[in-house]
Amino acid sequence: MSRIRASGYYRTDYAQDLRLIQTRTQRGWLLAALAASATFPWFADAFLLDLANQVFLASIGALALMLLTGFAGQISLGHAGLLAAGAFTTGILFKELGASFWVTLPASAAVGALLGLVFGLPSLRLRGLYLAVSTLALHFIVAYLGGEYEVRRGFSTGIVVDPPQVGGWTLDSGREWYAVLLVACIATLLVCINLLRARTGRAWQAIRDGEAVAEALGVGVPAHKLLAFVVSATMTSVAGCLFAYYRGFVSVEAFSLFLSIQYIAMVIVGGMGSLLGALLGAAFVVLFPYGIEAVMQWMPFAQRISGMVFAVNYAAFGLVMIGFLVFEPQGLVGVWRRVQDWFLLWPFRQRPLAASRS
Repeated sequence: MSRIRASGYYRTDYAQDLRLIQTRTQRGWLLAALAASATFPWFADAFLLDLANQVFLASIGALALMLLTGFAGQISLGHAGLLAAGAFTTGILFKELGASFWVTLPASAAVGALLGLVFGLPSLRLRGLYLAVSTLALHFIVAYLGGEYEVRRGFSTGIVVDPPQVGGWTLDSGREWYAVLLVACIATLLVCINLLRARTGRAWQAIRDGEAVAEALGVGVPAHKLLAFVVSATMTSVAGCLFAYYRGFVSVEAFSLFLSIQYIAMVIVGGMGSLLGALLGAAFVVLFPYGIEAVMQWMPFAQRISGMVFAVNYAAFGLVMIGFLVFEPQGLVGVWRRVQDWFLLWPFRQRPLAASRS
């Protein structure tokens, strides 16, 4: 008698269900990704290393916003203000007190948590557009305070921040920053995964799907809303601290309102309610302007439109956002899932209902 093998992945206990890596295929892809990440800095030039580091920095902020908006359902337009808060906290502490990296990093996290608590309070009464406008005030307040500090201290070109020293190791090269930011991005991802697998993450998703139902099920809606703002703001301010050290200076011009829109685009283009979508969206939004510039350079009339690069980037960015909202609401992660399903079902692809009837 032949042995019948079951198809699909089945779990028989909670320990299997709680594993981060469920299948051998996932384990293989993870090992391949780690090997590629470890070998990349030894073959990439300075430009590619800078692009990778930008993606890692953006991924930390995108994961934080995905927790708040994609899973907790709270709209925020103050993401750039939180990044600025972390960066200015780092710059001010370094410039005024000569504080080290191990002081500025937790201080930036504490400032972010405090801002998240204060500006999360309106979420207890406001929703939708009104909540978005209230969080937008965060951006303008932080930008105003940062600009006033620059003017009064005479730092018209920004606050210069020296490279940090970690255990006697000065981070002053692209490869060193690649290693630090890669570890920071992986650590942020693991924190987000474990938060979503815990009771807190399930409460956030219940609030997102329906506050009244969540409250009826015993979820503390006000407390979990505030917690979502605090956690997201803390992670974002830490990203701002790393941004200040990586760029070597802090200026209010680097944290415009367009930066908040870019982070919103990351969660929309990547796919709302997915951590993988946050990573894909961060990579797409960071690399998109460079792709547009590369395409424009290959055009026959590139010299004529060389001065229109920024305008073309803004226009193309808007068109891409509209395209994803209209034609692909699930974002890049939706495309990835369809590709994955195609390989899983091949060659037994599903036929349309009309064709099966004929």
